Amino acid sequence: MNPSSGQPLCGRPCVPSGARSIRCTCRPPSTQWPSTSWMRMPSGEWVPTPHMGPAPAICLLPARVTAGTAGHFGSSLQPGRRGNPSRDDVIGKVCLTRDTLAAHPKGFSGWAHLTEVDPDEEVQGEIHLRLEVVRGPGPCRLRCSVLEARDLAPKDRNGASDPFVRVRYNGRTQETSIVKKSCYPRWNETFEFELEEGAAEALCVEAWDWDLVSRNDFLGKVVFNVQRLWAAQQEEGWFRLQPDQSKSRRGEGSLGSLQLEVRLWDETVLPSGCYQPLVQLLCHEVKLGTQGPGQLIPLIEETTSTECRQDVATNLLKLFLGQGLAKDFLDLLFQLELGRTSEANTLFRSNSLASKSMESFLKVAGMRYLHGVLGPIIDRVFEEKKYVELDPSRVEVKDVGCSGLHRPQTEAEVLEQSAQTLRVHLGALLSALSRSVRACPAVVRATFRQLFLRVRERFPGAQHENVPFIAVTSFLCLRFVSPAIMAPKLFHLRERHADARTSRTLLLLAKAVQNVGNMDTPASRAKEAWMEPLQPTVRQGVAQLKDFITKLVDIGEKEELDLQRALSLQAPPVKEGPLFIHRTKGKGPLMSSFKKLHFSLTTEALSFAKTPNSKCVNELNQWLSALRKMSISNPGLLGSYHPGIFRGDKWSCCHQKDKSDLGCDKTRSRVTLQEWNDPLDHDLEAQLIYRHLLGVEAMLREKQRELSAAGTEAGSALRGSGEAPKDPLAQLFQVLQDLREAHRSSPASVPPSETNRLLELQT
Repeated sequence: MNPSSGQPLCGRPCVPSGARSIRCTCRPPSTQWPSTSWMRMPSGEWVPTPHMGPAPAICLLPARVTAGTAGHFGSSLQPGRRGNPSRDDVIGKVCLTRDTLAAHPKGFSGWAHLTEVDPDEEVQGEIHLRLEVVRGPGPCRLRCSVLEARDLAPKDRNGASDPFVRVRYNGRTQETSIVKKSCYPRWNETFEFELEEGAAEALCVEAWDWDLVSRNDFLGKVVFNVQRLWAAQQEEGWFRLQPDQSKSRRGEGSLGSLQLEVRLWDETVLPSGCYQPLVQLLCHEVKLGTQGPGQLIPLIEETTSTECRQDVATNLLKLFLGQGLAKDFLDLLFQLELGRTSEANTLFRSNSLASKSMESFLKVAGMRYLHGVLGPIIDRVFEEKKYVELDPSRVEVKDVGCSGLHRPQTEAEVLEQSAQTLRVHLGALLSALSRSVRACPAVVRATFRQLFLRVRERFPGAQHENVPFIAVTSFLCLRFVSPAIMAPKLFHLRERHADARTSRTLLLLAKAVQNVGNMDTPASRAKEAWMEPLQPTVRQGVAQLKDFITKLVDIGEKEELDLQRALSLQAPPVKEGPLFIHRTKGKGPLMSSFKKLHFSLTTEALSFAKTPNSKCVNELNQWLSALRKMSISNPGLLGSYHPGIFRGDKWSCCHQKDKSDLGCDKTRSRVTLQEWNDPLDHDLEAQLIYRHLLGVEAMLREKQRELSAAGTEAGSALRGSGEAPKDPLAQLFQVLQDLREAHRSSPASVPPSETNRLLELQT
């Protein structure tokens, strides 16, 4: 960095190491680099993507439709092979810079042109260099030491690269040695160039992947202004590899456009102790229920707009779920909803806070249960790939083929076979649901019991006999099972979206489930008369579903307390399942080098056993994310680590032979998963709730003035008897003020002082 101008030698702005995390509506939080792009991988994890420009923030790649699939966002930077149905072809990319998003505080909304995906522009990683001007009796010399690199893009089929570095200056080119099979190479090689004072030539350091047969693959480059180096004399640091943007591009808009809605905002999460007053106040209000003196939860619901209601509901639900008060919180919302509902047929049909919170609750607490019940049926639909259609106006006999050697099927035969296929799937689903009472989590059963009882109290009488059942199915079937059937990928039941034929089958099956959930009312039958062939199965399903709900809500207080007591003896698992541990030295040539153990990660410990306690899918990225989340507050967290293993006599990542050698990659902790698989992060949820309360603070103060004016008489009587209760709104405003002061004094909110040490700024 130039001491006089404060600019880095490479001409690009540096990012301070204490930068705050960046969050956006599509949920990719940043790590230490606010200008880093993020990509959602097929496994569901958000990971940093290669650099796309001066200050990239989010990169989206729409995939070309293959094998009849519906269009969706692609997840790979490398274009797929044409004609290969197992890979999606990338049409183009959309890159939104952080400056663009910062210019729209309420979010960016509009059309963005697709641009080409050039492998030479999709780079990632950093390189460690030392630059110095060596003065002597002769002409000055420019010395460039290429030390190491990290997190380089894997270009070879083995998941690594064979990197080398090419240094160019003033017409001369020098190269390092080739490090085989590594994305974390170390060279420690030095090159010198004759330096002429006043020369305008730039120093270019390029990283390449060596290939024996095909051309070498570009890994990124860093360009330095030599004139600035004259003033600094010597600099050392980690430099972000930049793309090669020298190639010509197609005309803007020639690849199409995408309409996007993206919002970006900063969040600084304080230590847990700062949020305890807020958490305790909210928990106290939930325990008081509707009889609370200030009714804080009802006021939060009243002041929450429709646009942010889902986010607020999810944050509150996760917070109370971590405090063991999810059932009490939902019960309070049930009572509030029932208190303002006069017609039974409109109950829980709106997007109220109760509906949104219950929807989030099922996705957080019941996802494993859903997989156990619905997973086999969804897999069967995907495997069969049968043509299913009940609407006569949409039947296409040519899509079905022939029933025999010569005669094509008639429309009636297609409709009958489709109805039979749907009957089988619907019957299998209802049977699996009927057998799953004991598999349903106790907290879910207890919550449904509260819902069932509250609705029955509100709407008694024989004419409302089905209303408590419909209240349960409005969440279980209409907001949980049916959406999972229509979009299994969003509920992690499948890795890919369904093709057009399978999507239609899933849609018809979801409609049948909705009819069963509506208890086969005349209104539901009148909507689509062509669903009539399924009515016998639907009517039978209604009886099965009512029997299932009766058993589901039949969980006594003692049984619930026993289950809660059993859970309280051990910390709830954040992640559990099998992992394969690599043995550095095998016991023999026929012995496997991997050992399978079953791990369980809780908020208190990481344990393992030889046999599993429960079945779980092994997804390494989820394990890594869960471990990183649990170690965020670890004061002994290492600054670097080895992403590989120590095999034989060297590390597989950087090929260093010292087992105690410092890590070749820096530790990253802020990595998240898909929303419903995320371990509960109580501090983050409390911070998001605090941020929302700040936004509605003026409305809450207005409500406080209204309540004070309406309750002056009652308050005077209580003060006269010496029993005046504390105003929860006043307590809330004091908590918000304390958190506001804590944020102001937080080191993350204080701009770092400018420094000349480029190494500190880059790492």
